[in-house]
Amino acid sequence: MKKINIAYWVITAIFGAFMLFSAIPDILLVPEAVTMVTGLGYPKYIIPFLGVAKALGVVAILIPSFNRIKEWAYAGLFFDLIGAAYSIISKEGFQPQITFMVLPIAFLFLSHYLWHQKKETV
Repeated sequence: MKKINIAYWVITAIFGAFMLFSAIPDILLVPEAVTMVTGLGYPKYIIPFLGVAKALGVVAILIPSFNRIKEWAYAGLFFDLIGAAYSIISKEGFQPQITFMVLPIAFLFLSHYLWHQKKETV
């Protein structure tokens, strides 16, 4: 159980940090974030909303007791990552750099899996 707990927190912290570091530029409307998102065809007003939603999702997966909200947060973060990958592929075609998206998606699934394993052992 201790190994599962440690693995869960390490993977979740790494995943949370990745998502938080991608949310902060959106919340602050950093010019590079605006250029990237509007370049994909999305309106500028959606950028802070997505950033705040990602940040709240990170908070939800890091707070130990919010099980139902945590499920929704994992789903929302999954849709954010898949939507971003799909948008980039649709707009620019498949580029080798897009394979980087496999890493945060894998961390998301691993964090979710370990969370359920951790709950079952308690």
